[in-house]
Amino acid sequence: MSDITIQKAAGTWTVRAGGAVLAESRNALQLNEGDHPYVVYFPRGDVAMAFLDKTDHSSHCPKKGDASYYSIITKSTELANAAWSYEDPFPGVAEIKDHLAFYASEFVTVERV
Repeated sequence: MSDITIQKAAGTWTVRAGGAVLAESRNALQLNEGDHPYVVYFPRGDVAMAFLDKTDHSSHCPKKGDASYYSIITKSTELANAAWSYEDPFPGVAEIKDHLAFYASEFVTVERV
């Protein structure tokens, strides 16, 4: 676990897609893993879950556990498997339980405001 660190993400972070604000949080977490770009995890309570639809897709990380995926549904589009969550993360990364992360893309903006 030594190459994973989790800290409070400084400031206010938002997620936008399809013209909608999907998340806004002052309590987001920043997960750093080795040489990978950091990932911002948003508390579930700060995410507009009405825009998300859980999919059957999953993946396994040997350091974090099994991830569940969500599609983003907006008035204009559906972005398949654009967000993920570790429902039962390994103890070394327990802080990310009940948090979601989003793939930033040309359709999804994850930014500090």
